[in-house]
Amino acid sequence: MSVDALAKMSVKAFELVPAVERELLMGDKARINIECIECCGRHLYMGTNDCFIHHFLLDEVTSSKGKLSYSAQKLLHKHMGLKKPVAELRAASALERLIVLCDGIVFLVDMVTLETVPSATGGGAKIRGVNAFCINENPVNGDPFCVEMGVLSSKRRTVQIYMVYEDRVQLVKEVTTPEQPCAVSVDGYFLCLALTSQYMILNYNTGASQDLFPYNSEERRPIVKRIGREEFLLAAHGGLGMFANAEGVSQRAPVNWSEGVIGAAVSFPYVVALDESFITIHSMLDQQLKQTLSFRDGHILQDFEGKVILASTKAVYVLVPLPLEKQIQDLLANHRVEEALILTEGAQQNIPKEKFQILHKRILQQAGFIQFSQLQFLEAKEHFRKGQLDVRELISLYPLLLPASSSFTRCHPPLHEFADLNHLAQGDQEKVLRCKEFLITYLGEVRSTEVANGCREDVDTALLKLYAEQNHDSLLDLLASDNACLLADSVPWLDKYHKYFALGLLYRSNGQDSAALQLWIQVADGDLQDSTRADLYEYIVDFLCSCSNLDLVWKYADWALRKDPTMGVHIFKKRPSSKELPELNPDDVVSYLGEHSQALLLYLEHLVLERRIKKEKFHTHLAMLYLERVLSLLSQSPTDEEQISRARERLQTLFRVSNLYRAEFLLGKMENCERLLLERATLHGKLEEHDKALHILVHKLRDFPAAEAFCVWASSCRDSVYREQLFHLLLGVYLDGNPPEKPQTAAGAGDLEMAAVDLLNRHGEVFDAVRVLHMLPEGWSLQLLRPFLGRAIRASMHACRTSQIAMGLAHSENLQLLHDRLKDRKKPIFVSEKKGCHLCHNTFSEPDVVCLPGGVPVHTHCVAQRVRDSPTKRQLTNSSSHT
Repeated sequence: MSVDALAKMSVKAFELVPAVERELLMGDKARINIECIECCGRHLYMGTNDCFIHHFLLDEVTSSKGKLSYSAQKLLHKHMGLKKPVAELRAASALERLIVLCDGIVFLVDMVTLETVPSATGGGAKIRGVNAFCINENPVNGDPFCVEMGVLSSKRRTVQIYMVYEDRVQLVKEVTTPEQPCAVSVDGYFLCLALTSQYMILNYNTGASQDLFPYNSEERRPIVKRIGREEFLLAAHGGLGMFANAEGVSQRAPVNWSEGVIGAAVSFPYVVALDESFITIHSMLDQQLKQTLSFRDGHILQDFEGKVILASTKAVYVLVPLPLEKQIQDLLANHRVEEALILTEGAQQNIPKEKFQILHKRILQQAGFIQFSQLQFLEAKEHFRKGQLDVRELISLYPLLLPASSSFTRCHPPLHEFADLNHLAQGDQEKVLRCKEFLITYLGEVRSTEVANGCREDVDTALLKLYAEQNHDSLLDLLASDNACLLADSVPWLDKYHKYFALGLLYRSNGQDSAALQLWIQVADGDLQDSTRADLYEYIVDFLCSCSNLDLVWKYADWALRKDPTMGVHIFKKRPSSKELPELNPDDVVSYLGEHSQALLLYLEHLVLERRIKKEKFHTHLAMLYLERVLSLLSQSPTDEEQISRARERLQTLFRVSNLYRAEFLLGKMENCERLLLERATLHGKLEEHDKALHILVHKLRDFPAAEAFCVWASSCRDSVYREQLFHLLLGVYLDGNPPEKPQTAAGAGDLEMAAVDLLNRHGEVFDAVRVLHMLPEGWSLQLLRPFLGRAIRASMHACRTSQIAMGLAHSENLQLLHDRLKDRKKPIFVSEKKGCHLCHNTFSEPDVVCLPGGVPVHTHCVAQRVRDSPTKRQLTNSSSHT
């Protein structure tokens, strides 16, 4: 046998233990040989070649070390009265009988006295001409005091079914076979037969048969062995042990045993085979050879109620199975994980459910650790999952990962042989790194599942330590989410690896916002080094933005504002509105920002221009800041005209869009500034002092487009009358400024005259043409006003014609209504007791009704109610009708 083959047989599934020694059986009679055996509980029966039956009592003896042995006591031996060997023995314990085959005769023997049982008729309970027989272990009779037996005739090609009673046997069925049968096994109605040249399955109830496969009984001894309900084990050509069910189908892969097998037995999950020199043990689960025992001169191998007994010609032995758990542990010790798992799952039917579940989980966990040590992480993870491993068993392999406060202790007996990860890796740092990467993945997957129930703190803390040590990107995700990291263990670890931003997140998740802010500010100021976030300042601002603790906001906003006023003011500008966050009073914020002028300006712009808060002091304050900025720029030498232009534009825009600032106050602030005439004009406009505003624009600034724009702006939210008055006022300013001599042509007109002409021609639709004609100097040429007059005439004609059309339509509608009214009055309305009201659907009981438009009659009280409920009063026509 090769070394590889021996390596595969390292499982010790059975021990060969002597049961009956040679001396106890035969004494000094050297020619006595064992021919057959039977075991029923503690009782062992042997048939010998001298026609004796020997009865022994076997007792199991367990030593202090747990080793099992047998003590045999001979109770009786009896000669059967024949000259041939006892060929077969079978016990019928319910009848207290032994069924004996000797010299082709089957007869009954008392199990206690070994006396032959006489029949009720006095002739003996015997069957003659028998070649072999077997007991049906799955009887169909149902009588507990009757045994079913299949008998092979030595002379005929038949199988006979007998019922064996306490003192008699009864033939119930006889079936013919195509060839002489030489071996048989029975299960229910099914006979599994070894014929001369083949095996077959035969249903003796229906007569249906199924050929299995060929077999030459002259070359080797056939084996037909029932191994379970409607399943048989057969010796096939080529040294194969074939399985077949009652339908003739093999549901298990064959076992590859030797060509010279002379006996077979089953002790689940193993098939035991005996040849001239060895006992071989194969697994029914994976068909692999598991164990080989040397055993010479063996010629009998049988299993009795789970006990495997074999015999040589002189002695009897018991194959004692080792506990399955020990077999499994031996496989795991040799790192044969798959075989151990197959054996565990195959043992399920032999172990109570609760005990099996406990065993199965433990084996899966052990298998997981073996594959983990071999870096087979996918397989290990799957076994950990199926085995419901306490994840702390895995964490505890990694030094210092479990929190100091953890109460976890490793499983006993241990699930693996390693003290820690360093012991497992034996100095291989690449292996250590891969194991840590696996644990990161595994903990990340299980932390939110049932696996982490009851140990979430240990899992999250271990994961945090691994993330920090490995500089893993998921550290921040862990701390930003709901986590159970223990502060006492995590702080030193994060500090050790300079993860100060992450430490701040940890403080924050534990409700220590102040500690988090202090730490982040140290990093932002460069006092501590942590490059996790380049935008840490912006993060702090965002944090303060949404901070529910207003004391912290007021405390740390000053630092943010001093560092960057433009960004720092976002603390107040971008604070979200929600029920969870207390609101900041804008008055308090404005007061707080007094020392930060730039931030104050930005915040006031936010209040006035973005939030559009209707509060005079904010608008006035913002206007003053704009004005001070303009005045400051104007006072500089040299002046920056571009900056001045931008600053004035912002001031002018505010003056135009806001109606809440104190215009008189602001006018006083720029009274002596001749550079701000346009702004002063806007303020006069806000005060309804349009004549002053237009005077500044026309006579001081000589900015006629600005004057027209002023009129458009000042009348933008007013009615057309107000707009007309304002434009007439501007026209009057233009005309009042003309010299006494009126120019006759546009070329000779002054600037104000040309401005007046342009105003009329551009905005002619605003003016009252008749009033304008009275205002214009008599000497003006009509040619100058041609565009204005043309539009005025067209507008007048359009208005006249539109009014005429409207009157015609109204007159037509009135005539139609009158026609419909007269038509309804003349048309009779029919009501009856069978006709229902359209509103309440009840029938009419009185002739008084109201007719809706369209001639629909309804009750008078229904209409009254509808009119009261309706926001629009419907016009109804009262009418009377005749039924």
